[in-house]
Amino acid sequence: MNYWLMKSEPDVYSIHHLAAEADQTDYWDGIRNYQVRNFIRDDIRVGDRAFFYHSQCKVPGIVGTMRIVREAYPDHTAFDETEKYFDPKSDPDNPRWLMFDVQLDAIFPNIVSLAELRQHEQLAEMRVVQKGNRLSITPVTEEQWNYIQFLSAGN
Repeated sequence: MNYWLMKSEPDVYSIHHLAAEADQTDYWDGIRNYQVRNFIRDDIRVGDRAFFYHSQCKVPGIVGTMRIVREAYPDHTAFDETEKYFDPKSDPDNPRWLMFDVQLDAIFPNIVSLAELRQHEQLAEMRVVQKGNRLSITPVTEEQWNYIQFLSAGN
C-alpha cells in the first residue's frame, strides 16, 4: 500500500464536497503536471490511502483521509472545451492526462495545519513542508502517515 497527500482548494472542492457525494466517492481530476500524472499512472493503486489537504486557504492543512477506489483512467475534462482543465493538445485516443477515484475515509475533528506539520522533526522530509513544493499530489511514508494520524487525534 502507498500513502499520498492530495491537495485541493476548499472553495473549489473540499472534503465536505466529497462527503456529500453519492457513496462519498468522486473522481480526482484536473491534474496538469507531468510528475503528478506519472504518480497517477505508475504508482497510485486501489487500496492506497491519502490525506486530503486543503490548500490556498486561511489555514492550509490536512483535514481527513481517503482511499483510492479506482485506478488511473483518462481525464475527460481534458477533452471538453467547457471545462476549466480543457487541454486542446490532449487526444482521446492517446490521453495525456489521467484521473482516479477516491472515497472518503475520515474527516479529522481538528485540522493538522501546515504550521503544525512544520513543527515536527519527524515530518521535515515531507514535500508539503518544504519550500517551493507546489505538487498537488505527493508521496507520504508509512511513518509520516502514522505520525500525522497520531497528531489528528489531538496528540
